[in-house]
Amino acid sequence: MSQTLDTLIIGAGTAGLAALREVRKRTQNFLIVNEGPWGTTCARVGCMPSKMLVEAANALHARHRFDTFGLRGGEGLSADIPAVMERLRALRDEFVAGTIRTSDAGERSVSGRARLLGPDEVEIDGRNYRTRSIIVATGSRPVVPEDWLAFGDRILTTDTLFEQPTLGPRMAVIGLGAIGAELAQAIARLGVEVVAFTTSERVAGLRDPEVNARLFAELKGEFAISVGAHATLRETAGGIEVRNGETTVVVDQVLAAMGRRPNVEHLGLELLGPVLDRHGLPPVDPCTLQVGELPVFLAGDVDRDRALLHEAADEGHMAGINAVLAAQGQPLRRFRRRTPLSIVFCEPNAASVGLGHDALQGQEHLVGSVDFARQGRARVAVRNQGLLHVYAEPGSGRLLGAEMCAPDGEHLAHLLALAIDRGLKVQELLRMPVYHPTVEEGLRTALRQLARQLEPVSDSDLSDCENLGAAALD
Repeated sequence: MSQTLDTLIIGAGTAGLAALREVRKRTQNFLIVNEGPWGTTCARVGCMPSKMLVEAANALHARHRFDTFGLRGGEGLSADIPAVMERLRALRDEFVAGTIRTSDAGERSVSGRARLLGPDEVEIDGRNYRTRSIIVATGSRPVVPEDWLAFGDRILTTDTLFEQPTLGPRMAVIGLGAIGAELAQAIARLGVEVVAFTTSERVAGLRDPEVNARLFAELKGEFAISVGAHATLRETAGGIEVRNGETTVVVDQVLAAMGRRPNVEHLGLELLGPVLDRHGLPPVDPCTLQVGELPVFLAGDVDRDRALLHEAADEGHMAGINAVLAAQGQPLRRFRRRTPLSIVFCEPNAASVGLGHDALQGQEHLVGSVDFARQGRARVAVRNQGLLHVYAEPGSGRLLGAEMCAPDGEHLAHLLALAIDRGLKVQELLRMPVYHPTVEEGLRTALRQLARQLEPVSDSDLSDCENLGAAALD
């Protein structure tokens, strides 16, 4: 390919594919290059296979509620873990096949390792390509300490966990962020003896101390959690010894869930000019994804900001449009980003929407709360665990954010994200009809608590309706 390209996309994950979709609408003079297997992180080793494991685990765990419902015989159920993993891979492979079809750009797609030689030139396996713009969407990978590699395939990450034909009877999970919290609980629910190691009691990305404490207690009720120094590993006759100064256990496998690292080594970002940060990344405008004043754009997990699938898809869309505009010498578009939304699929679900607890420190705000231990629908379903905090602006009552660990928290979080994005006030969201009995009534309880801290809107508006004071009706 001797002519100068309009744009060259490096990486065919979610961000890269979203960029490809926008680029090919505007030009056919492009190239997309990918190193390693094609198919997104989400489909291959992330969102989808992890949720298959979570769903299987939750289905089995439901047996613990059977006796409460008057249903007998649940104690006889158990997990056929090889069958669980086989079903997971079969369905996972269907999802991956779909993403590979999406990434098929014919002769405009190549496999290989790319390296930037500057803002207008890229080397791919020894061949140089001139280009008017570049999109870097190289994604990220799990963090694994180098000395742990000596333990071979007994050290698992999300890259390897789902390829296991079965799971050992004892597992240590290192880290209780979003990935660790989800998978530690799921693996424990499938019958594996799990011990989780973490350096703090903060779990699943939650920042609100009360909400976090509630989820930490719920998780600790299902599997052992040791809080202490960074875990160290040592080979023993019975397996791998894991120690953090507080706890020592011997396990068959270790799941490393200590976060992800951007794939930027040997990429040549240092040749672009802007000073790189401690992660090896250049400064990026969050509304254009442009690196400095260069025709280079970073999208997806590689930039560490909002490393979530829906954000990666958005960023690919933004980068694809702006890369072609840059190639044409046109002004870039500045995009309004979505309301921040993060959900962890442990039970109860952990979620953060809009401005979280840490972002609001130093800023005056109101808090509305509901404890799901007493919420009607949650009690009926025997899923009455969790706590929701909703934050609002004093005076105006404008909704600012929320943090929660809650039954059906994934749905409550989406509802709140829409309300925050639309700039709704507490009283305006209270105008929403809430069907009875639903978990959304818990959200309404928190909103009513906020409303009592605000000036009344009127004495007759439906947003002023109070609780009736009866658990069966509220």
